[in-house]
Amino acid sequence: MGAMALAMMTGSALAAGNTSALDDPATMSPFFTDAGMKTLRSEADFKTAWMAMKPDEKKAVLKDCGDTTLNKSHADFCAMAKKMGG
Repeated sequence: MGAMALAMMTGSALAAGNTSALDDPATMSPFFTDAGMKTLRSEADFKTAWMAMKPDEKKAVLKDCGDTTLNKSHADFCAMAKKMGG
């Protein structure tokens, strides 16, 4: 039973480690006009939000945008992010 609990905890920890900056509402919400994060802000507003990010946050976003699977579900955002800083 202890081994099973350990396996479950390890699996949860690994799954938590695979989160994407692109799926983090706190990171992404400044770039969208709606709570569902479907409509991007204007290019000027996007740039303002982009410039407010820390360099390591920008790096994480651009890294995630480089992943083809993640990029598919965030294509418009990633295109704009790459335009801003990549």
